[in-house]
Parts: sequence; C-alpha cells; structure tokens
Amino acid sequence: MLRTLMMCGGLLMLAIPLAAQTQLPTKRVLTLEAARRVVAAAEAEARKNNWAVSIAVLDDSGHMILFQRMDGAKLVATDIAIRKARTAVYFQGPTKDLEAEVAGGRTALLPIEGFMPLEGGVPLMSGGQLVGAVGVSGVSGAQDAQCALAGAATIK
Repeated sequence: MLRTLMMCGGLLMLAIPLAAQTQLPTKRVLTLEAARRVVAAAEAEARKNNWAVSIAVLDDSGHMILFQRMDGAKLVATDIAIRKARTAVYFQGPTKDLEAEVAGGRTALLPIEGFMPLEGGVPLMSGGQLVGAVGVSGVSGAQDAQCALAGAATIK
C-alpha cells in the first residue's frame, strides 16, 4: 500500500510541471545575434545609398540590445534613433503612422516621455509577435525608414 502511494505521488509530481507549462504562453525573444543581423542589414542599406545613420535595436520591453552610429552620423541621431525604436515598441507599430497622427492634429501624444513621432522606427515581428523594434536616424524620415525596413526584413 505504501509503495502504491509513493508511486502515485511520484507520478503526480511529474504531472504538475507539465500542467504548469501548458498554462504559460510561449514567448519569442529577440537575440543578440538577430539584433546584429538587423543592424547589418540597416547599415548595408545606408552604405548603399551613402547615408550616415544611427541604428538602435531594442527588445519588446523597450530596452537596448544593440546600438551603432556610423562614421559621420549626426550626434543628435543617436537619441532620435533610440526614441524612434522605443516609440515603435510602445505603440507596436511604425512611427510613420504616429507622425501622420500628430501632423493631423493629435498633439495630445507629444508629452509622452521619450515619444518620437518621426518616420524611421519599425517594430520587429516574429511569428505574429512583437519581439522588439529598430530605429534609424540620420537622413530624411523616408530614408531612415528604408534602412529600418531593410533591418526588419531579417526577422522571421
């Protein structure tokens, strides 16, 4: 009898972790290696066009994974690239959409800490899940976005 109870208890202990695992969703994460691919592709697009930009890659909570400022990029582009990426994470969409909203009169967004409603911030999606964002700054908004989209295309 004691032996049967011990076996049942052992089986129950094995089943509990399995049940607990099924209760939590699977979360995709942006790795350093993936962030390096994003930066490399964004930089390649910038170099192809002779643009000097800053590139920021953040995780899905808005924290920095990787930052790169190309030679000749304006110093202010450092802060702007980071803020573009953070804005893309927080709003889970491209900053181009927010630029259009603000231009259309939705100025209530402007006081948000770190908010950067300028084109060039793009969310990074994997399997339909937000895993981070890339922000690029240094040239025009459309050119920044072109680089950011080249980087984002490396994420599957």
